[in-house]
Amino acid sequence: MSALKPVGDTSPNVIEERVQTYIDTQANLDLLRFITCGSVDDGKSTLIGRMLYEAQLIFEDQVTSLQKDSKRQGTQGGDIDFALLVDGLSAEREQGITIDVAYRFFSTDHRKFIVADTPGHEQYTRNMVTGASTADVAIILVDAASGLLTQTRRHSFIASLLGIKHVVLAVNKMDLVAYDQAIFDQIVADYQQFSEQLSFNTITPIPLSALQGDNVIARSTHTHWYQGPTLLGFLETVSLDPEVENQPFRFPVQWVNRPSSDFRGFAGTVAAGSIVAGQEVRVLPSGEQAKVKEIVLYQDRLARAQAGQAVTLTLDREVDVSRGDLLVAAEAPCEVSDQFDASLVWMDGDEGYIGRNYWLMLGSTRINATLTEVKFKYNINTLDELSARSLVLNDIGRVTLSFDQPVPFESYQACKSLGAFVLVDRYTFSTVAAGMINFALRRAQNIHRHAHVVDQSARERLNGHKGRVLWMTGLSGSGKSSLANGVEQALHAQGKHTFILDGDNVRHGLNNDLGFTDADRVENIRRTAEVAKLMVEAGLIVITAFISPFRSERDMARSLFDEGQFVEVYCDVPIEVAEARDPKGLYKKARRGELPHFTGIDSPYEAPETAELHIATGELSLEESVAKVIDYV
Repeated sequence: MSALKPVGDTSPNVIEERVQTYIDTQANLDLLRFITCGSVDDGKSTLIGRMLYEAQLIFEDQVTSLQKDSKRQGTQGGDIDFALLVDGLSAEREQGITIDVAYRFFSTDHRKFIVADTPGHEQYTRNMVTGASTADVAIILVDAASGLLTQTRRHSFIASLLGIKHVVLAVNKMDLVAYDQAIFDQIVADYQQFSEQLSFNTITPIPLSALQGDNVIARSTHTHWYQGPTLLGFLETVSLDPEVENQPFRFPVQWVNRPSSDFRGFAGTVAAGSIVAGQEVRVLPSGEQAKVKEIVLYQDRLARAQAGQAVTLTLDREVDVSRGDLLVAAEAPCEVSDQFDASLVWMDGDEGYIGRNYWLMLGSTRINATLTEVKFKYNINTLDELSARSLVLNDIGRVTLSFDQPVPFESYQACKSLGAFVLVDRYTFSTVAAGMINFALRRAQNIHRHAHVVDQSARERLNGHKGRVLWMTGLSGSGKSSLANGVEQALHAQGKHTFILDGDNVRHGLNNDLGFTDADRVENIRRTAEVAKLMVEAGLIVITAFISPFRSERDMARSLFDEGQFVEVYCDVPIEVAEARDPKGLYKKARRGELPHFTGIDSPYEAPETAELHIATGELSLEESVAKVIDYV
């Protein structure tokens, strides 16, 4: 390419050449993703707005619009309110807080950037997790006048948990404390002490005033005692390690591409490592092996694909590969397991209980997962480990998860895309938690189901009938126990082998350690369902009489059984009728406040939507109700 003409030359050829040179230069710049986080009103949005404004990275019409919006909002007394550049929602502007994650793209001569401005309010911690999940650097803002706050610690801990290695401790609003070095040094010392247990590689403290522009782009004359980099200077020069490029090949299959009978390819994005044509790969979890025949990118054939590239791979022989499978380097496969130790950030208003089932989304795979243990949750201020049996909104904890099938995985620290997952509520479809796999549990490889010579079918032939469970659910006083006894007597008279699992009886023995909190109710049903499953395998007709108030746990119980083995019997009675019956005097005690967490009073009952039998026990006699069940069986 010929030398560029003088700056003053504006001929079309020169302009075109300069534009092309600029495009080529920008295309070769690396990309840094960073996040701003911290507590409410620490100045995150103002900082980003000031950076874009001072670096002349916004257009003139945006500046004009910003000036008009600032005047209308009146938050800075007529001066520009830089936060309005990124606080786009009307609710954000009205309240002066960030609610959603705002992404902005900009570039300088040294690097391209994507910044995620995340909310500081505790209610929107889930949005901060979203923004931090793809970030390379975290800017943790601290109000110089307030020091470290709980949300500062929470966001720092989440950033560490999500594998962010480089942190800027941005001590903002230094103008409000007269640029006092002693205040800055104390905040830095407090943060260094707190972060000793976190996994950051570097922490770079910078004294700032986002509103006044101190140390954002240019070095401030007010902080002559500070010798470190400006914020933009740090972002332009921080070194990032291309970890995923140096790892073994990992390729989650997102789609089986078969436009015609003579082409079958597997589309996805290379999650780690690289692949070349002719390389041997293994399909997980099946373990089948084949060689990569071609690497296809639309109409092109590539010699090599590396981490971050979306391509289609074809193989040299027919093997069974489906969406959710993983192609890996044959000589360096990853692990496969169905039980994991994981870290969770709980994002839902409803608690997460031991024994509850969720959909787990891991890459392109959706599987059933059970929260089998809450090991502990963290005290955000001290990072102490606290005993817990459930997780509530914004809790961060360590848990054990069990999947209904083995999945290939990497730990989150080794490969984010293969170790990160979300839990989704099976009924509301809302995301309840974000998680990171730490490691597979060794017991998952040591425990195997033993096949018996005398199996369930043999026992059923001996008994002369099929084993099944009649799961009776309804409010206290709905007649579950009476119906269970009546049904068992009728079946016994027919020569059927039966057993009743009654809620009160089970709580005298197997479940005598459980109370009546929501968490205890979930565990109560989980244990009972497992016992019922063993009895059905013995060929018995099991009749349960439990309130079992939560739809999720009844569906969990159903999932343990084969098709047709689980019969849900809804004993439907109005709360007024049940309370009028009150055979044990429980409603009276609950109304007096002597029985907390009583279903129907201060704890919910989720009525079945698709029960096999719906019996209006408030309208039918006991004999009529028993007859309906017997007719169905």
